[in-house]
Amino acid sequence: MDVILLLSAKMSRKQICRGFLKSLILIQIVEDMYPEEIVLPMKAELVDNGFDDLTTAAEVETAINNQGTTLVVINSVCGCAAGACRPGVLMAVANATSKPTKITTTFAGFDIEAVNKVRQMHLPYPPSSPAIALFKDGQLVNFIERHQIEGRPAQVIAQHLISVFQEHCN
Repeated sequence: MDVILLLSAKMSRKQICRGFLKSLILIQIVEDMYPEEIVLPMKAELVDNGFDDLTTAAEVETAINNQGTTLVVINSVCGCAAGACRPGVLMAVANATSKPTKITTTFAGFDIEAVNKVRQMHLPYPPSSPAIALFKDGQLVNFIERHQIEGRPAQVIAQHLISVFQEHCN
């Protein structure tokens, strides 16, 4: 919306760029604002069930670039993360016969460095949270975006992930 307002005011390119950069800075500030007391219980839902918590870019690179398959859940504070993503992922991991070598998670709006690294590695998909990525030998083989999670029951997400695991996990 800010870009539309800037363009409609017939501002110079330099002014438009400055406005855009200010918007990006504000987005980063907002992303950094999730307090620990809100995030930590949501992180714990996965970490307490065996997921490695990735908080740095180096941890992300190490996890994803290992031999085998790595599941990365980009966790979020939104309702679809709580009602569908986390429960669906937990059901899939608990019930699949073929499972990823490594299961990991990072939290959007909290683990900024780690999430940015995962997002670089899941290109060409745009940023999405929650999201679920499966990497095999360092290569992205499956990606589930927020719009594929929203409005779907956890059981549907679990069944989809189980079929993805059967296809890619040995």
